[in-house]
Amino acid sequence: MVSEHSDDENTSTEAKDTNTANRKAGKTADAGRAVSASEKTEKTGKPARKDAPALGLVGMLRWCWTQLTKMNTALMLLLLLAVAAVPGSIFPQRVQDPTKVTDYIKNHPGWGEFADKIQLFDVFSSAWFSAIYLLLFISLIGCVTPRAIKHAKDWRKPPARTPRNLSRMPVHRQLEIPVADAGLNLSARGAIEDAARILKKSHYRVEIRDEENEHYSVGAERGYLREIGNILFHVAMIGILVGVAFGSLYGYRGQKILVQDETFVNSLIGYDSFTPGTNYNPDWLTPYAVTLNNFQVRYDRQQDSHTYGQDLDYKAELTVHDPQGGTEQKTLKVNEPVDIGGTSIFLSGNGYAPVVRVTDGEGKVAYEGTVVGITTDGKYTSSVVLKVPDAKPSQLGFVGMFLPTGDYARGTTVPHSVDSAPANPMLIFQSYSGDLGLNSGQPQNVYVLDTSKLQELNSMAQGNGIVLSAQNPEAVLPDNKGKIEFLGYKRYVGLDVRHDPGQNIVLYSFVVAFAGLIVSLFVARRRVWVRAHTADGVLVVEYGLLARGEDPRLANEAERLTDAFAAAWGLEFDDDNHDENEGK
Repeated sequence: MVSEHSDDENTSTEAKDTNTANRKAGKTADAGRAVSASEKTEKTGKPARKDAPALGLVGMLRWCWTQLTKMNTALMLLLLLAVAAVPGSIFPQRVQDPTKVTDYIKNHPGWGEFADKIQLFDVFSSAWFSAIYLLLFISLIGCVTPRAIKHAKDWRKPPARTPRNLSRMPVHRQLEIPVADAGLNLSARGAIEDAARILKKSHYRVEIRDEENEHYSVGAERGYLREIGNILFHVAMIGILVGVAFGSLYGYRGQKILVQDETFVNSLIGYDSFTPGTNYNPDWLTPYAVTLNNFQVRYDRQQDSHTYGQDLDYKAELTVHDPQGGTEQKTLKVNEPVDIGGTSIFLSGNGYAPVVRVTDGEGKVAYEGTVVGITTDGKYTSSVVLKVPDAKPSQLGFVGMFLPTGDYARGTTVPHSVDSAPANPMLIFQSYSGDLGLNSGQPQNVYVLDTSKLQELNSMAQGNGIVLSAQNPEAVLPDNKGKIEFLGYKRYVGLDVRHDPGQNIVLYSFVVAFAGLIVSLFVARRRVWVRAHTADGVLVVEYGLLARGEDPRLANEAERLTDAFAAAWGLEFDDDNHDENEGK
């Protein structure tokens, strides 16, 4: 029979308390000796006070670097960066819409000028946001670099030396094998070599040590991948910061409304709005072109459906002209962008663009083409604004709405659309004449008509509003101002063009960060020491296990090693004693 002894963390509490008390007593005695040996003043008899030495410039810089490269500092800077980004979503940003910034400052005198001085309208390019970003970047590098160097050195070091008292380990086991009585040919050295072989099979790094008095031990350690996972996670965080910064510096984003049968050319003047990165030069735009051939919509036509008549799916057929002169047919769908020239083209919206012709009072065609409508509801009722600065003898302006399936009876109902599909297209207008203000030099919104300097010609309130349809496609303006004709409609799509050179860096860094996090969570860092010696014909094998951090499976590892040793040496345990120890 072989006896087994097991200790957990609480078995040596009394010994630990005794050692703690002894250490405290030693510190008290040392303190007493320090006081008695110190200089005393003649009047008070108290120890003379010594001033702390000054840090100096170099010492202060070292202290600042130490504080900056702490992990809690990096976490605080990361939280501070998230808080600093909040004003960017609250206040209008100059890089996105300078007009909104100007209007905000004008409508908020005093506060608006102060907010501009502290760069609340340029948050992501401000000095304080850049400083936080840079400090976070430096802090992470300062945290990871020494940690990686230390781990590389630890990887080449042998396992930690064997402690003198293994019973103080959190998990401890001891086997007493009567080799003489059992007739086993097993020595202490042989037992240690067997233990090293078993541990090595379990992916431990091992080192056999010869101790005094014919005692032998083996030190083993595994779980170095846990620290590598931590390092990879933090390196990946640096990669994410680099990718985001690189994308914001050298990327761009633009929007374009493209009407059917029209072509968009990837140049600065081809965009309706263009937001470049801080260091991006518009001359770097890749010269390609995209033509919208057709736009198809699939509607819900199930009679009992609560979404009857609503659009379910969109598909835009494009002809892409690449920079090399090739032509390719591509299909653009929601969340299925078209990639070309280093950019991704997303489908961000769609609508109707009625086709109209305006003839002025002199009988000349002042405008003929599409007018983009801004969708206002689920039935695709669209707001339409048309400005005709070339009309004579006075400029003309129109405000109204496009109804895909119009329903209107003059004098009885309000014009509205009953379906989003174009079953009965109808165009409702109010007309104005006068000065459109386009020559004032002030920028204007193309979807808003300023009527302050205009004379009203037609309106629904006066009862003479313009209602155009397939049955009534033409209306004559009062006072010989001309006429307007409804020639049909076309579909348009809203394109969101993005170029982000840092997105792949961010993607790969995220994958590495996730992998590193998984490794650091599920790989346990463990140390095992086994010592063996022979006394009075009994081979005593004791082993202790220690985890670096929390490891609830440490006791199970000890039981697994016990079973492996028993199988290697052909041992049988006292069942009662073994069951009792397994429950501890």
